[in-house]
Amino acid sequence: MPTMRGWAALGAAAALAVLWVAFGEVLLLGAAAFLVLAVAFGTIYVRRSAPKVAVSREIVPEQVHEGDLALVTVTVVAHRQLAQTYLTDRVTGLGNAEFVADPVAPRDPLVGRYEVACHPRGVYRVGPADVRIRDPLAMAERGGPTGRTDRLVVYPAVERLEGLPVVRGQDPNVATARTRFSQTGGEDFFTMREYQQGDDLRRVHWPTTARRDELMIRQLEMPWQSRALVVLDPDSASYPTPSSFEHAVSGAASALNHLFVSSFSPTLWTGRVETTTVASVDTYRLAMEELAIVTPKPGADLRNAASRLRQRGLAGGALFLVTGRVGDSHLAMYRTLGRDYTRTTVMAVGDGDNEAIRRFRQAGVVTVVSPQGTRWAAAWQEAMERTWATATHA
Repeated sequence: MPTMRGWAALGAAAALAVLWVAFGEVLLLGAAAFLVLAVAFGTIYVRRSAPKVAVSREIVPEQVHEGDLALVTVTVVAHRQLAQTYLTDRVTGLGNAEFVADPVAPRDPLVGRYEVACHPRGVYRVGPADVRIRDPLAMAERGGPTGRTDRLVVYPAVERLEGLPVVRGQDPNVATARTRFSQTGGEDFFTMREYQQGDDLRRVHWPTTARRDELMIRQLEMPWQSRALVVLDPDSASYPTPSSFEHAVSGAASALNHLFVSSFSPTLWTGRVETTTVASVDTYRLAMEELAIVTPKPGADLRNAASRLRQRGLAGGALFLVTGRVGDSHLAMYRTLGRDYTRTTVMAVGDGDNEAIRRFRQAGVVTVVSPQGTRWAAAWQEAMERTWATATHA
């Protein structure tokens, strides 16, 4: 189809034809005919030179944290000589990158790179690329979407946290009063189960897999003290502003990351029916992707959710409740879940104490209060130091 230049040329040709009729000047008719023929030539050219190109794309890294940059490399290989090639690569919701190549030799790779500012968190579609060719005079163009579609996952912003709450050994099967952390390599064999997406393939039990003709995983029993539960309050009523919810999501992601690198195996709950237990790099990515797309929900019932979570047998060393405005529903959730964990930490987005926070502190709960617009790390460090100062040593 004609480009903007092509339509302008056709408009000029029409005007010249009118002037030829009015004045009878042959040169005006010749100029009009030339413009019409130029557009017709361009249309025929692009129809015969369809954009037979191969487009590939590489995103480094494919998973980034909010605020980071991702580098996208687009490679175009044409199967024939092309005069002018225009490529537009779209990152849905974040913007477009446009490239122009003139001319394009056959089998000669053309490489274009651009950076994507990853904000806000979420899962974004990259591509397919829109490739269009034009004739040498840029009177007509033809093309369309080409190549595959990729995913760019933007995790929530993660802060580096220092220190952990003192988790005393109250497992009836473990006679100790001091914190002990075990790497996942020190787990004990528990049972066999079918493979699920995100499982570490190094745990595949190949003899059983061969017998049953399906992937079987060695289910390992995590050390009791290395278990943790991170609960992100999904109730929109807890968050006065959208930015307060985003700050809470960042806090949950920071806690999850900190626990995982500290040899815990945390379980994440964000309001979904399922929970995600982080025991490998793959399951960590699944949990962070869950946090990348989580949204607040009106009317979430934390009391019933706590009962359902407890029925699943979740228990361990540390419980983390991440929310905005702390209220009675969070106290009720703590009464239900807190009995199965030796230490509970509440991470709240707020400007100060309220009655619910004071009641949490009276119950011995570690409280981390971080107003929106500030960083979790400072409030976390202060709260952890308070637990160290008041911890009872055996």
